[in-house]
Amino acid sequence: MSHTSGVPETMRASVLTGIGEIAVEERPVPAVRPDEVLVRVAAVGVCGSDVHYYREGRIGDFVIDGPLVLGHEVSGRIVAVGADVDTGRIGERVAIEPQRPCRMCGQCKAGRYNLCPHMEFYATPPVDGAFCEYVTIQADFAHPVPDALSDEAAALLEPLSVGIWAARKARIVPGSRVLIAGAGPIGVIAAQAAKAFGATEIIVSDPVADRRALVERFGATRTIDPVVESVRDLGVDAFIDASGATPAVVSGIGAVRGNGVVVLVGMGADEIPLPIPVIQSRELVITGVFRYTDTWPVAAQLVASGQVDLDSLVTARFSLEDAEKALNADKTPGSLKTIVVL
Repeated sequence: MSHTSGVPETMRASVLTGIGEIAVEERPVPAVRPDEVLVRVAAVGVCGSDVHYYREGRIGDFVIDGPLVLGHEVSGRIVAVGADVDTGRIGERVAIEPQRPCRMCGQCKAGRYNLCPHMEFYATPPVDGAFCEYVTIQADFAHPVPDALSDEAAALLEPLSVGIWAARKARIVPGSRVLIAGAGPIGVIAAQAAKAFGATEIIVSDPVADRRALVERFGATRTIDPVVESVRDLGVDAFIDASGATPAVVSGIGAVRGNGVVVLVGMGADEIPLPIPVIQSRELVITGVFRYTDTWPVAAQLVASGQVDLDSLVTARFSLEDAEKALNADKTPGSLKTIVVL
């Protein structure tokens, strides 16, 4: 590691020690590999997956079998670099793309590094995340951010990347008509991304009135209460599910025109019945979203240019010592996005 001053040998880390159990521990500052940078963490967003691990101990096939540091929506400042990294990067503000693909497999070689079978991803067992003072990441996945972005907005480039990836998978272009199910954090971000990609009609369905009112401030041109109004005959170009709710997925598929696209983002039931005749007769394309590829530069530009507003999504802030409160903040009415600030 190149010489730099002011980096201690140990750091505080908020550690998931068991289901529903968080402890603040003193841990060694991670060693920096030759191709990595060491980042002093500034802000970490709380994701639904963090909450799921905290409460359930698993997400699908990803099962926690030991202590784990949560958090993968991260911004900070580079304080040290590995031997192969330009020392001029020390002091740079960055947003972290929280993954380490192998770069050698067929998926990586084809540019689909998000599907790398050897992926190491922050806060996905057994890889630790960022509810701590220092993290390492390969240098090219520490993306410089302009001064116009706050630390919190820089951290939230990660969920924005999910929205951008969903918009790309949905083939959104200027003039597109889009239906989004779910007006939680990802639904709101997906609506902003759809607008930035040029969608002229963005319909968002959510059974909660407050959430419908909120998403109208962030790109939705129309909102629907699915309890009282059907979406089946909308004839949209694309449907993005950000709810994970089986009824929303099934009815959303019925809302898509022939040759349209269905993009599944929300985490819901492992298996659901699909309206096969609709899919066949309309030749629909149904795809999932698993993280993202090459989205951070676009995300930073969308925020810096004012096309996407991330700062207004933050509804609560907590210290590292109060990470457990942060993980439970979603129970507070009106909660949208929670940040752990270091």
